[in-house]
Order: sequence, then C-alpha cells, then structure tokens
Amino acid sequence: MKKPPPLKNDCFALPQGTNWTPVDDALERLKSVSKCLVETEKLSAKDAIGRILATNIHAGFSSPPHSNSAVDGYAVNSKDLKKSGLISLTILPGRAAAGHPFSGEITEGDALPIYTGAKMPIGADTVILQEDTVSENSKVSFYGPIKPGSNTRDLGEDVEENTLILPKGRRITPGDIALMASTGVSSITVYSRLKVGIFSTGDEVINSDVDPSAGQVFDANRPLLYSLLDEWGFDVIDFGILRDNRKHIETELAKASGQVDVIITSGGASAGQEDHMSAILTKNDSLAVWRIAVKPGRPLILAVYNGKPVFGLPGNPVAAGTCAMVFAKPALNVFSGSNWLEPLSFELPANFSKSKKAGRREFLRARIRNGKVDIFKSEGSGRISGLSWAEGFVDLPEHELSVMPGENVKYIPFSSYID
Repeated sequence: MKKPPPLKNDCFALPQGTNWTPVDDALERLKSVSKCLVETEKLSAKDAIGRILATNIHAGFSSPPHSNSAVDGYAVNSKDLKKSGLISLTILPGRAAAGHPFSGEITEGDALPIYTGAKMPIGADTVILQEDTVSENSKVSFYGPIKPGSNTRDLGEDVEENTLILPKGRRITPGDIALMASTGVSSITVYSRLKVGIFSTGDEVINSDVDPSAGQVFDANRPLLYSLLDEWGFDVIDFGILRDNRKHIETELAKASGQVDVIITSGGASAGQEDHMSAILTKNDSLAVWRIAVKPGRPLILAVYNGKPVFGLPGNPVAAGTCAMVFAKPALNVFSGSNWLEPLSFELPANFSKSKKAGRREFLRARIRNGKVDIFKSEGSGRISGLSWAEGFVDLPEHELSVMPGENVKYIPFSSYID
C-alpha cells in the first residue's frame, strides 16, 4: 500500500482570535484534521490480537457449516412426532458422530443414534434427547408430540456465508479471532502498528535509577506515557530525556521524526525562556498552542514536524496523563486506522460534595466503591499518588456547578480509553 501523505504544517491551527477553547470544540477540531498515517500488511487471523482491521471481513463459510445435533440422542423425521402419547421407532444400525456423518438416509419410522455436534443425516430434522427415551430390542420409545427441529442447530444459524462479520477499523479481540476461525477466515489485512515516540524535556528531570542532586526530580511522565501507549496497543519508542539545549533537542526531534509516526513530549508547553521545543516547532509555522478550558491540562501544544504530528503535553504528571487520555488517545486511534474514540461513561451517585466556578471543564480523579463515586482528596496536578489511587474520571461540565452526595455525576472509567 502507498504510504499515506503527511499532515499539513498548519492542520492544527485554530481560527483567528481563538482564546480559551472548550473541550468539545477542541476535540471536534482535532477530529476534523486527524487521518490514518500507517500502511497495511497481511497477517494470519490467529496472530492478529489487538491489531486494527484495514478492510471489512466477511464470513468465508456459514457457522455452523451444516445442520447438526445440539444433544446426544436419536435423529428422527418429524413426521413421526405428531401424535400424542407413546411413540416407538426402529433403531437403525450405525450412528452419527462429530466428524463421522451417517452415510444413509432416515425414513419414517426410523431413529438413528446421534451425538452432539454430528451432522444431521439426510431425512432427519429433529433429535430426541437421550434422557427422554427408553430403548429395548432395537426399538426406542418416547412420548409425543415433539416440536419439529428440536435439539438441532441449523446451517448458518449463527452466521451465514458472506455475511459482514467485522468492520474496517475495528481493533481485534479474542472473540473476533474465534469468530473468524469459525467462519473459515484465516488471513486478513490489518494496519501496521502506529509507532509513537516519547521523550521528556528539562535539565531538572532524571530517570528513577539515578541519585538526585539538588533541584532534580524523577521523571514520572515518560513511564506513565509509555505504559498508557503500550496498553493501548501502539509501538512505543522511548527517546529518553532531552536537555534544555536547542541544538540537542532539534537533533533528537529530527531523528525521532524519521523513526515514528507520532511524537509525544511532556513539559515545555509554555512560552518561557527555556522553551526550546516551542521555538523549534515555530520555525516551520506548524505550532499551535491550544489554551483549552480544562482542568488539569493547560496548555496543550499541537504541531507537525517533518510531516509527523507532535503532541506537547503539560509537564505536571496528572495533567499529562489527563491530556493523553482525553485528547491524544482519540486522535491516535484515527492515526492508527481505527475510529475516533468516544469513551464510555456512566451516571452514578456521588460520594462527595464539590462546588466549581464556570469556565473550565474538570476531570477529577475518581473511583467507584459500593456503587458510589469517590474523588481523590486533592486536585493538585503534581499529586502523582492520585493516578495510582484512581480508576477513572468524574467529568464535570464547564458551567458553574455544585455537587452534593447522592447526586448523579458522569463517571468515565480509565478502561474506556482502551480500544
């Protein structure tokens, strides 16, 4: 497949005069400019877990591929089952078993031993459950009437041949692999895995295996982003920590753009003196600083560098993680060939009280206990322990709001971002 064209440098630019952008407007703008960035490849269906379909999949065969018995018992012709009271039929020699069909034909007055999964013999359309019969001297007896077709599975009862079974853009699940196998689909076309490069910036940032000097802090953002991206099914390339040196950053950014489809960085999303990242991205008119009305998470940098989209997330870990889920993940889905993500949410009673002013949409770290939603004790963007404590967000709208215990709130589990 021909490689998709790169994004335009100005694709992330907001309309002239835009100041604070509501979350939904930002998402709609991001959705409108996002497109698939990866090629396709052939893959064995059994090895495709987590991959994204590049074509619609149709059933190669019906499932089941033939009418068969759902139980152990006797295959009979329903014409013998109309009368009430005791019915006696002649047991034919032989049997029908799974993988070993009966070669003869069932006529009126006959009964053939049959086992679960066996193909229905010619002339038979009903199976009498073994436990409902008594057999003696080549005769089997049971009480009628019996509904025609009882205890059988019809040809194509689950899926008919050539039926659309999986749509393009779907991320393949274990159930999908079973469905393809059951309908004779063995080879499929999927999108190549999206390659995402990540790095942190700042002279103060160090890896967790280094003893800190005065003024240094451990880098939590990169491990967080790596884990999220890996869990989401992308190929992640870790470019480490970039020091506050413009030439060094530009060299590493150029190297990264040649190896990945998307770049995600954290920190350096302001207009400060040491913000070399913004200066580099501004050179080719690709930089758009989105001042989104969201808490936590402002500002958010979106840019294109050498044709590759760049997400510049806030430096605070909670804000970086929130923006990665709320803004980056839906776009990454589209970049990888999947569909724009609309996370599942639930209305659940609050186990907290909170008042907020109008102006910003808030994503509070939260979790469910005993059917109610608790929120983390602090809303600070640097409180990393809240990321470990939480299992989802409480999503509060932009307008002024007071929440009292027992009132319903919108809860989004983190698992909703795994697609």
